[in-house]
Amino acid sequence: MNKQEKLISLLLGLALVGWFWYSFNQQKKAAAEAARNPQPAAQVQPAHNAAPAPAQAAPQKPVEAPKPKKQKAPEKTVTLANDQVELTLSTRGAVVKSATMRKYAQKPGKISSENPPLALDFSSAPALAVVGMEGVDPDEDFEIAENLSDADCVVFKNAFMTRRVTLKPDYCVEVEETFAKPGAAAASRLSLGAVTMGSSKNDILSVDSFALSGKKPHVVHHGDDGDSPLKSYLVSMAGGCSGQKSAAGMPEKSYVDYPGAQTWVAVKNRFFVSALASCSEPNSGFRAVIARDPAQPHYALKSVAAEVAFAGTPAKRSYTVYLGPKKQALLWNLGMRDVMEFGMWRWLCYPLVWVLNFFNMLIPNYGVAIILLTILVRLIFWPLTHKSSMGMRKMQEIQPKMKELQKKYKDNPQRLQQETWQLYRDNKVNPLSSCLPMLVQIPVFIALFTVLRSAVELRYAPFLWISDLSEPEALFASWFPFGGLNILPLAMAGLTMLQSAFTPSGDNSQQRMMMIMMPLMMLFMFYNFPSALSLYWALSTAFGVAQAWWIKKRYGTPAARKSAEGVIEPDSVEMPQTRQMRRHGGQ
Repeated sequence: MNKQEKLISLLLGLALVGWFWYSFNQQKKAAAEAARNPQPAAQVQPAHNAAPAPAQAAPQKPVEAPKPKKQKAPEKTVTLANDQVELTLSTRGAVVKSATMRKYAQKPGKISSENPPLALDFSSAPALAVVGMEGVDPDEDFEIAENLSDADCVVFKNAFMTRRVTLKPDYCVEVEETFAKPGAAAASRLSLGAVTMGSSKNDILSVDSFALSGKKPHVVHHGDDGDSPLKSYLVSMAGGCSGQKSAAGMPEKSYVDYPGAQTWVAVKNRFFVSALASCSEPNSGFRAVIARDPAQPHYALKSVAAEVAFAGTPAKRSYTVYLGPKKQALLWNLGMRDVMEFGMWRWLCYPLVWVLNFFNMLIPNYGVAIILLTILVRLIFWPLTHKSSMGMRKMQEIQPKMKELQKKYKDNPQRLQQETWQLYRDNKVNPLSSCLPMLVQIPVFIALFTVLRSAVELRYAPFLWISDLSEPEALFASWFPFGGLNILPLAMAGLTMLQSAFTPSGDNSQQRMMMIMMPLMMLFMFYNFPSALSLYWALSTAFGVAQAWWIKKRYGTPAARKSAEGVIEPDSVEMPQTRQMRRHGGQ
């Protein structure tokens, strides 16, 4: 690569570093905002005792003794299950206490008695609980009126409400409710349950919704949206340049109301979602319940729950709740595709996920699917990369003439620039053509990073020595620093160095510098990335090395200039004049 191309390569790397730095800086700003406002006005505080009555106040009515609480019946549980999910429901509140994901193990490896399926535990905040309705206990006792196990259906009933819960395919739960005392003033909230932080250090907790208020309906990612009052709570302020944020004085639970009608509301971690997908009655917003980990001295999220608010209670209400993986195809069918949080790159992320799943359907291994995806991307960009490589060869061939021009017009920069561009035109060389493939691949790289870091398909997906493609390899973690030994980023750095060695360049000193700088920069960026992304980039670099080797073998080493007698050294003869030089009298 020539000087301009190497400069573009360096700027490309800096752009990627800048993108990651921008994401980190946004989290840092949110942490500072939370530190300044630890308890915003939206937080619900417990009611304090009323002020004492004046000394001459009129006689008050005698205080009635509190009525004894009704003795609760023994709790009973009901199980609804299909091949995807198993729901455990309770007669206390007719709620969902847990949802077991039958196709997703708790730990890496196949599902077994030692490695059971993952269970979303809602015991701290059950899903489907009716919260905040005056005179109604969320733990109201229900009786099981019907248990149609063959239809995956159960009916709960008491004096307050009749609720029919039906388990449907694709992790959907359909609920039909009939209220005994409907009324416009009977406000309540429907709980979606509490989603907890996973074991991965890369896990997240967030709330998404589709707001109908504002200039037009729009998706709100409350962990990223600076206008949402939830953002400062959902950004975990643990680590970074400013250090960990102390949790001293912070409540264990915070309650934040988000007003305005929503089409759907979803609470999620990195891989799983609990969401109100649709409802026959309009809602008036939702309340988020954010719990921190009291065992940690710094602020660290433990769980997030959402309670969808309704201004009144209708005679009948039906809705669909989704309790399952954050999988694009399933969420797309429910109109909640933006829960994937692909952002501005969604137009490229959606087809990438589809292609990845298509290859996995052909050969059921996501490591192989990533290899096939890499080959497909390299084939698509082959014309560009080939044209770029040939352009770099031409640039190296005219380097002797470039040096002559630089020597001749070293005191006349304007004339040097004119003659340089004339030289490019005479030799049909575009100095920027070699940079185009790198610039075009930036969106592909960012889209792959976005997809591969959050695709539930890669959760605990094994490949060769890798036990989980969604995480760094972390081999021999107890022996090696930086979280363990990651082989793929090291291999990628070595291949990047080899690719630089094969790439034609007119300046050997600059080429040697790039052979060191670029691999080190890529190693620093990729070392703790998900191994799926490192696998893609290492393999893509290996294809780049093979392409450079093939071009070098087929066309040979770029020559300075050739004649019938052989190669003529650039300094052995006087350089021929260009048309521009002759026009100016050879000056």
